[in-house]
Amino acid sequence: MRSILRFYLGDTLHEIDRCGHTQTLLDWLRLKQRQCGTKEGCNEGDCGACTVVVGRLEAGKLVYRAINSCIVFLATLDGCHILTVENLKTADTLHPVQQAMVNLHATQCGFCTPGIVMSLLALWLNENHPTVARIEDVLAGNLCRCTGYRPIVDAALSLYRDDDRESDPVLINASAIAGKLAAMQDQQTLHLSDPEGVFFAPANLDDLASLYSSHPEATLVAGSTDVGLWVTKGMQRLNPIISLVRVEDLKSVHETEAGFTFGAMVSLNTVYERLGAMHPHIRELLRRFGSEQVRNSGTIGGNIANGSPIGDLPPLLIALGASLTLRSGQTSRTIPLETFFINYKVQDRAPSEFVECITVPKLGTDEILNVSKISKRFDEDISALCGAFWLKMSGSTVSAARIAFGGMAATPKRAQLAEQELVGHIWSTEVADRAARALATDFAPLTDLRATKDYRSAVAGNLLRRFAVETLEVHVPTRVNQVGAHNG
Repeated sequence: MRSILRFYLGDTLHEIDRCGHTQTLLDWLRLKQRQCGTKEGCNEGDCGACTVVVGRLEAGKLVYRAINSCIVFLATLDGCHILTVENLKTADTLHPVQQAMVNLHATQCGFCTPGIVMSLLALWLNENHPTVARIEDVLAGNLCRCTGYRPIVDAALSLYRDDDRESDPVLINASAIAGKLAAMQDQQTLHLSDPEGVFFAPANLDDLASLYSSHPEATLVAGSTDVGLWVTKGMQRLNPIISLVRVEDLKSVHETEAGFTFGAMVSLNTVYERLGAMHPHIRELLRRFGSEQVRNSGTIGGNIANGSPIGDLPPLLIALGASLTLRSGQTSRTIPLETFFINYKVQDRAPSEFVECITVPKLGTDEILNVSKISKRFDEDISALCGAFWLKMSGSTVSAARIAFGGMAATPKRAQLAEQELVGHIWSTEVADRAARALATDFAPLTDLRATKDYRSAVAGNLLRRFAVETLEVHVPTRVNQVGAHNG
């Protein structure tokens, strides 16, 4: 094992043998490094004032992503390159992103500005000529209460008009940084400890399995977009912690003609790119999944293992017929995803089992899909409910159906009685209405801060009815063929 945490902050190598095992990057930057440009706003990954850019080697290539530093544990950044707003300015020159913000008067009080600069930096480093809609998506995780977003968007657009990449110090130094990060990679488990706990970060799948078997009481940390809040808001003491962030075996994506297999540590943005190409409703659902920063850190395995009844991914994946592979030691087992969720925050997972991968079938040419998320606001909001509807058609007749909801029960759950009302019948608004009425028997939703039980019941039925109206605007077999052709 290795007991030294190593990473670069700007051009400086840091080697740390002792740090709080749940200390956040934000606290380390502000309290230890006195880099106070990175701001603390919400301290829960919502406002974006703490946004930094982190570079990692992905398949041997240096890739920079914007993340929320307030909920990521410092110890999870082993082998990374961290950039803050202080690292962008050279001795006498602003970075092109900073200069664009100045030129277009895109800042006022300045509290949110460093985070906005870092979000735009990640966009600048990764994409050429983004649309206004794409820029707005990137900025959805950065809350600005002073300027409004028009001058900020204008600043982003001006970057690509000027296209001053040759003078960008980050891009100039990228090759050298990639070499330095490559030299730091090893197959040793990182082991850090402090008076309050122990932190492990295994570097391969076998070491993870062995370590978790030895410490089944450990908290597994993937992107920490939820676990981070257990510490910053819930004040929980987690000990020990096993981070999955260095396990490259869990970051792979395998595509076949039948479907995709995602390693548990595949980021939500990667899932967005791959599954979103399969259907426009999937793409729109995942576009509204948190913010760009959250999707960069959050993972498909973490979202499932968290077991939230209002998670947006499980209803979609259940409707698609996804399966889940769990591993304990050297033994793996695969189960239908829908059977993984037993009760509120209770899953079919033994103490030493962890999520290894998720397999998601592709849509066939005789299958149709509809997904809807209902929330109080469009961006960065948790669902009041999420409904996913999958039908397999034989001509105009429904030969199989999977209807799944989040927010309607203690777990993501299928509506089996509603499905029975569909199967064997010609797809019609009348059949959909009958199935919608059956939802009252399938579910007994609760009232909470997001919605009342009556609202959830009414909306769930109306989503199913709307699905029928939308798909029956043209003849069903033609619609099926169009969807199949669109999805490949």
